[in-house]
Amino acid sequence: MRNAIRAVGLAAIWLSIVTVSAWAAPAATPTPEEGVSLTVYNQNFGVVKEVRRLAIEAKKSAVQFRDVAKLIDATSVTFTSLTDPAGTTVLEQNYEFDLVSADKLLDKYIEKPLTVVTKQGKNYEGALQSFDPQQLILKGKNGLVMVQRPDNVQNIEFGASPEGLLTRPTLVWKVATEKPGQHVVQVTYQTQGLSWQSDYSAVVNAADTKMDLSGWVTITNQSGATYKDARVKLIAGEVRKIQPEPKLEADEKQFAPAQTGGLGGGKPIEEKPFFEYHMYTLQQPTTLNENQVKQVELLRAADVPVLKRYVFEPGGPYWHLRYGQSNEYKVNIFVEFKNSKENRLGMPLPKGKIRVYKRDPANNDLEFVGEDLIDHTPKDEELKLYVGDAFDIVGEKVVTDHKQGDRWSQDSVKIAIRNHKDEDIKVLVREHLNMAQWELTAKSMEFRKVDAETIEFELAVPKAGKAEVTYTVMYRW
Repeated sequence: MRNAIRAVGLAAIWLSIVTVSAWAAPAATPTPEEGVSLTVYNQNFGVVKEVRRLAIEAKKSAVQFRDVAKLIDATSVTFTSLTDPAGTTVLEQNYEFDLVSADKLLDKYIEKPLTVVTKQGKNYEGALQSFDPQQLILKGKNGLVMVQRPDNVQNIEFGASPEGLLTRPTLVWKVATEKPGQHVVQVTYQTQGLSWQSDYSAVVNAADTKMDLSGWVTITNQSGATYKDARVKLIAGEVRKIQPEPKLEADEKQFAPAQTGGLGGGKPIEEKPFFEYHMYTLQQPTTLNENQVKQVELLRAADVPVLKRYVFEPGGPYWHLRYGQSNEYKVNIFVEFKNSKENRLGMPLPKGKIRVYKRDPANNDLEFVGEDLIDHTPKDEELKLYVGDAFDIVGEKVVTDHKQGDRWSQDSVKIAIRNHKDEDIKVLVREHLNMAQWELTAKSMEFRKVDAETIEFELAVPKAGKAEVTYTVMYRW
């Protein structure tokens, strides 16, 4: 009796363990759907992932996988049988790109019979001996005959297509399997010729205080394949990719193979962090035809607060001398905004070009006022778009005095801003003090120290007037 009770107890414990294990077991990974998925990088390459049914007719057989990209990196191909992953392996892989053309057909028919029909209706039959752009040489019953090609040959009749000549780029595998028959396989490879970029349009309001911003993704397919109803992801970021060493010219000759939504509504593109990059996923499958450019809306945001800023920065990245003047410089125009949720943005912005427009109040037409490039920009970062130079604002910088002694020098500087507009403005004056040890010994107004070599003044300039700032700087070394 005691042994029976013990047996029942052990069975109960065993059943509990099995039950707990069943609940704790991770869910099985779902089988990928048949079709193609693309991950496109903004570095002119992409990863193609395709699930397809293939017939593996014997335990060892050759299998063709057609319609791959012409610019495929054949060394990056992976093959997995989802039907029998443990018992199916690839013994050998070949990438065949010897596609059908007139000369390749002729080359395959050397010493094989064919028929040449001329425009005069004459037939020549025989085994092809050689050919070039000017003529064909056949060996017939009566010996060799030379048939002129240009403006003479109307038709060449071949037999069956020679073995090994394909109409489309094809991966050919020698496969071993324990389960011959229909297999669902997954093939992944990298290819060049897939790229994407972002472009943005900003429309500022009449007061230059707000803008409407829209962004579009442009996907370009020059990979040499069409991807029908593809699920598309875009990766933004600088992914490291090893570039092959350039080949010698002789090697190249020998081996080279021949819309709506955004932030304001339903989103056609979803964004999320991925590793140290950002991934943008198209929410609907799309077809990317060969040699096609496709655009999809990325975002749309209205009434984004902006600041139009005038910057006078002699020696800065955008400084220009005014024509014929030695001390007068252009004043730059910037449109600044913060990529934050409070400003109706807050989405990581892929790098791209932002074109800025403004409406003409006379007829409400959009007029282009400048553009700039932005880098990959995380949320909550500020963007400063340099869009052009002010027409009616002139900046002048003059060194009014210079002294120099043993291991020191001193400059007295006057900066004047002349405003020919009919409104008051503010101009940010940015100066670069190009020696590490400096001290302002005199100044006409307070400044802000930006870094070890940069200071800024903010000048209020009245309409049809001017404003000046002076300072003296002592350098030591």
